[in-house]
Amino acid sequence: MRLDFRILHVKDKLMAVKKTYVVLSSKGGVGKSTLSSLLAFYAAERGASAGLVDLDFTNPSTHIVLGVDPREVRYVEEKGIFPALVGKLRYVTPAAFTRDSPLPLRGENVSRALFELISILRLDGLDYLFIDTPPGMSDEHMDIVYRLGEVVKPVVVTTPSPLSVSSVRKMISLLRESGLREIFLVENMGGGGLADVFKEPGITYLGYVPFYPGFDNCIGSLENVRRCPLRSYFESIVDRLMSEG
Repeated sequence: MRLDFRILHVKDKLMAVKKTYVVLSSKGGVGKSTLSSLLAFYAAERGASAGLVDLDFTNPSTHIVLGVDPREVRYVEEKGIFPALVGKLRYVTPAAFTRDSPLPLRGENVSRALFELISILRLDGLDYLFIDTPPGMSDEHMDIVYRLGEVVKPVVVTTPSPLSVSSVRKMISLLRESGLREIFLVENMGGGGLADVFKEPGITYLGYVPFYPGFDNCIGSLENVRRCPLRSYFESIVDRLMSEG
């Protein structure tokens, strides 16, 4: 019952946010956390009230993308926890609580921790919230979408690799079986070819980010993020999300 009550509380909290996107990937290594971080950061840079919550308790990495030292992150507590400000972005990472050490959580404890963290956050006034999740299709983090499908929208990240495409089709099938009828898809390290591959009802192709050999120079500090040569590709996806109904 406690978990059910917590889910109701999280739903009420997220209903106050204009749009909440849960960023998913069926496999690791497709750039999901990078995409989550940069979409949220560029949305904030464009004047939107945007937030990013990293829900990967075992291996959080959004702070690395943004160049944030988790030991220096400070949260204000007042009837909940206010996200820290990173530039104009409101940001929460479990690495700030664990000092970047992994939490040995398994099974149902992961689900409890995910909902518990969201339930204590102060998300007042947010227009856009991006939630970065662990890779894969285990119930522990997919529960966020299964249980909160009324108030969140999934953004699935894939590369053009046949292995990634095959795997992401399985994830899309699971999302549909859970009752979700609106799924967003982003092609990372590609050239736009998946727009035709996933041209089917219920899937909205948001765009692509091309492969760039020097991408490490796009992350690691806010200045690197701001000067990234691929920024326009991410901002194009942000525009699509902001314009969707």
